[in-house]
Amino acid sequence: MIFLTAIPGLEPSLLDEARALGFEAPRAVPGGILCDGDLAEAARANLYLRCAVRVLLRIAEFRAVHLAQLDKRAKKVSWTEWLRPDVPVRVEVVCRRSKIYVNKAAVQRVSGGLEAAGIPVTRDGGITVKVRIDDDLCSISVDTTGEALHRRGHKEFVGKAPLRETMAAGFLAQMGFDGTQAVVDPMCGSGTFVLEAAEIALGLVPGRSRGFAFEKMAGGGALGADGIAYLKNKEGQEGAPPGVRFFGFDRNDGAIRGALANAERAGVSKVVAFARGAISDLESPAEVAPGLVMVNPPYGGRIGERKLLFGLYGALGAVLAEKFAGWRVGIVTSDGGLAKATGLELTAGGPVDHSGTKVQLWSGPL
Repeated sequence: MIFLTAIPGLEPSLLDEARALGFEAPRAVPGGILCDGDLAEAARANLYLRCAVRVLLRIAEFRAVHLAQLDKRAKKVSWTEWLRPDVPVRVEVVCRRSKIYVNKAAVQRVSGGLEAAGIPVTRDGGITVKVRIDDDLCSISVDTTGEALHRRGHKEFVGKAPLRETMAAGFLAQMGFDGTQAVVDPMCGSGTFVLEAAEIALGLVPGRSRGFAFEKMAGGGALGADGIAYLKNKEGQEGAPPGVRFFGFDRNDGAIRGALANAERAGVSKVVAFARGAISDLESPAEVAPGLVMVNPPYGGRIGERKLLFGLYGALGAVLAEKFAGWRVGIVTSDGGLAKATGLELTAGGPVDHSGTKVQLWSGPL
């Protein structure tokens, strides 16, 4: 069984994506999506899913009401079916509403089971075994991802308070983006919305530029280097509509240079354009049909003073209303007052956890 971790609030986008990619029996549960599958399917999930945070492979589940029972049953887990003796692992435990309530003691018992099977355990192991003891039910999973999936591997420049790629993909999905629409981001920063939209349009595999923990697992090598390379390059740019359709603007020269470099590394430079420009200079691109305006403006948390932002949002709304008739807009903000300051008729989506800040996607026609 596979558990796809979701950004809180974007579970529906991940569920739709898992269904579209043909994962077996996906269903929403607290924190993410469960689906049926083995290590090969976990590998495919890591490589292809845009909205998932990480992919956990469930390898054991049993009841344990005291530490001796946990110790005994941990030693019966088929660890070597999934883990290699030459790759150290780390163990993380969360205990909730259970008779076993001391995380550190539980870590010691599970570590003992691993070491008895010849699997080394260290604090900085390259693979993480995640144990959850909830209402005395112990679930053991292996993190097949490693670094979180928003780290695509080709976006080296990151601006201030960046939107994660996984979140951008989820918001694009909420806006109904399918790769055919043009996208404009008037405050693009490092270019996350623009780059993610371009990759989707070109059919590029999101995990093509990075490695994963599953490659170090027993059985992960069954795919082989050639198999993993095939999966990473299975989709490509053939048949993609030609021409620039994704546009990013920012007042900061450094942001534009960084976004352009990110586009080159991502292999999407032929369909994106980045340029320096203020909101007041914004124009609808004449070469494309109306599409989506996607923007993650400051909202007075980590960037900007709230009182001064009302003018910015007002100016944004006025320019969009005048220059982008026929387009649709999606604005990510934690502040409903700022969203309303645009003067646009926007509808708020559900709350989404953006690194501890609750944000919403405010969307509507222009």
